[in-house]
Parts: sequence; structure tokens; C-alpha cells
Amino acid sequence: MNHKTINYKIRVDDEEFAFSEEQTNQLDLLGLEAGKYHVLQNNKAYRANVLHSNFMDKTLTIEVNGNSYQVDIADSYDQMVEEMGLLVNMTQKVNEIKAPMPGLILDILVEVGQEITEGTPLLVLSAMKMENIILSQGDGVVKTIEVAKDDAVDKGQLIIEME
Repeated sequence: MNHKTINYKIRVDDEEFAFSEEQTNQLDLLGLEAGKYHVLQNNKAYRANVLHSNFMDKTLTIEVNGNSYQVDIADSYDQMVEEMGLLVNMTQKVNEIKAPMPGLILDILVEVGQEITEGTPLLVLSAMKMENIILSQGDGVVKTIEVAKDDAVDKGQLIIEME
């Protein structure tokens, strides 16, 4: 039986694609420098630039040969949650903002006491040679900021506490 497990569903603008782990490992992709890649697909060469990435939301904005695309990635866990109907689409109060990956704090964009809403840029985290803007996932007030500019953080480390 030649059954491929779908590990990722990727939506590019309004079109959806499914990829197995095996297929993603077979991509002919060469990293040139931070956020810039050379891709070969069906004997055609493409230049891809990552313009913006948000690893918490699993979204990217990429430019391929001069055209910009919004990319949303759903891994196996995201697909299971969606199938089970556990997605709740409402604004929530978030108590802790944690580092989504190890990296270096480049800038802090909020201050203690500041009221924020969902989508407010909180800080800039450099990880895997890319600058990532971490956005608030809900509404609240900044209670404490547990890191400073130029601090190294680990995945899951508390960065900002909300009230």
C-alpha cells in the first residue's frame, strides 16, 4: 500500500495544497542568505524571498519571481483541531506571551501598562536568520516585560506577562 500521510496543508492566497513529510524533504531548495532562496521545480528556477513571517500564526508572506503571496500553513495538529471543531473564533485575554522559538530579542515594541488588542506588534525576535514580529494573540494590558533588547531566549520562555 502506497499511502502518503498528509503532514501539511498549505494555503497560498485562495488555493490549498497538501504535502507529506516525504514531499517536503524532496524540495530542491537552496538557501542563499537570510530569507532568500533558490527553488527548482519541474526544471524551472524560481527566486523566493520571505518578506514577513509569523511562526505563532504559521503565516508567511513570500515573493516568488516578483509576485507576492500570503501563505498559511496547517500541520497535522492544526488539521486535527479543525476536524474536531475545536477552533473558537473569538478575541480572548492572553496572560502569557512565550517565545515561539529560540532566538534573540532585537526590539521591544510595547511598554508596561500599555493596553493592547489582538494583532498588536509586541517585539521583534531574530531566529533562523530571519526577523519575526511577534503579535498579540488577544486583548490585555502589559503587566511585565521579562526580557530586554539583545537577550537570548529559549522556546517557551516567558517574554511578556499580561493582565
